[in-house]
Amino acid sequence: MLTIGKLGEAAGVKVPTIRYYEQIGLLLEPERSAGNQRLYGQSALDRLAFIRHARELGFPLDAIRDLLSLSDEPDQSCAAADVIAKKQLTAVKARIARLTALKAELERMITQCAQGTVADCRVIEVLSDHSHCAQDHRTSEAAE
Repeated sequence: MLTIGKLGEAAGVKVPTIRYYEQIGLLLEPERSAGNQRLYGQSALDRLAFIRHARELGFPLDAIRDLLSLSDEPDQSCAAADVIAKKQLTAVKARIARLTALKAELERMITQCAQGTVADCRVIEVLSDHSHCAQDHRTSEAAE
């Protein structure tokens, strides 16, 4: 059995994150020692490693919750897991496209900078007025 600190070390996850995952139901409530210390077994470590890897791949917590539910029933079809993964791939491709557009805009902005005074600075000018950008690269949050 592992304490919360040892579990975090083994999975590469910080203790507050483990507590948060328990709070939102991604990790099951652990056993407790006689001194009320959390104790985790191999299944908790495996589940936490799964969550960490899914987070590294950018899956949102709701998708991870769904994937964990699917993994809890190993005899069912994996079609639902494929749908979740395809949705994540679409989101990653959209993010890459947006980042590519941002990269191009930043490169254009820097290239056009004459390196004179701030009054003539293309970087400041473009950041001050979005209409100077070559394309609309705003996120929905920035656009609001």
